[in-house]
Amino acid sequence: MYRLHGALASPYSMKMRAVLRARRIPHVWVHGRQTHDAATARVKAPVIPVLEYPDGSFANDSTPLIHDLEARHPDRSIIPDDPGFAFLACLIEDFADEWLTKAMFGYRWLEEVDQLQMSRWLGFDAFKGGGRDRLEAFASAFRERQVGRMALVGCTRANFPLIEASTRRVLDALEAHVVNSHFLFGSRPSIAEFGLFGQLSQLGVDPTAQAMMRAEFPFTYRWLLHIDDTSGIEGTWDAADQPLQPVVVALLAEIGRVYGPFLLANAGAAAAGEPTFRIEVDGLGYVQGTFRYQLKCLADLKARHAALDADTRRRIEPLLESAGCLAFLG
Repeated sequence: MYRLHGALASPYSMKMRAVLRARRIPHVWVHGRQTHDAATARVKAPVIPVLEYPDGSFANDSTPLIHDLEARHPDRSIIPDDPGFAFLACLIEDFADEWLTKAMFGYRWLEEVDQLQMSRWLGFDAFKGGGRDRLEAFASAFRERQVGRMALVGCTRANFPLIEASTRRVLDALEAHVVNSHFLFGSRPSIAEFGLFGQLSQLGVDPTAQAMMRAEFPFTYRWLLHIDDTSGIEGTWDAADQPLQPVVVALLAEIGRVYGPFLLANAGAAAAGEPTFRIEVDGLGYVQGTFRYQLKCLADLKARHAALDADTRRRIEPLLESAGCLAFLG
């Protein structure tokens, strides 16, 4: 039995819980501040979710966890059988984890109404009792810390127009898709859906973002509840010769449009020893401090692309080229 130490307000926790449910891997959901402190003390980076393995070991970081579980439990895989589709699914998941998370963070902490409500809910979730004074004290301290980190993660008011425009393009693509099919690469969920779900699950809860989704993207909003638990789905993967769903093409175009330039600018700044970098897309600017973790993401994507066999690369590279993705994968 696995134990997933997570939180309702953590996009990566919700992502991992949905993965464990979909794959029917026996687990319990552990939610609470005291148990979280004990779990995060057992990993290098003290952040949730933390997966406690049946042998008593602990690990975190959702993407490596997903691939480790794939190796341990081959049934009900969330990696498409076709290596080309598998690569595209992993690329979309990485984009969601590293770029769409900025929408989650910005919608949650830029406006006072969201700051106030979410910090209180986080306190409520953490303590499950103990009185309102304790809850409010935690909420105030946590709110101050998170708002203070906004510039560090690139979620400033100056940057948010680009983040929001990108997010709306993603939501537009999903809204057009989910009324026809729940999934991106067949009739079963892939790693891509869970990456998208993790971040969007929070937009479906936080006050400002929830109101936007309910008003403008109602089917995507409802889709989140379906992806939260797909344990009852028995589906198949699309064959390699089937055309990609339009939503996949649209998501790849968004990756080439904003995420590729973001990764390359970050890598360039890191190589030059620069503390910050800047990109501009459609006349909208974005400035952020250089991040080492995104260097790891870029290296991983390049390695996955390079490992594809020649036939697979010939099949998917025209799509990657037209989407602007080969510029950062080569």
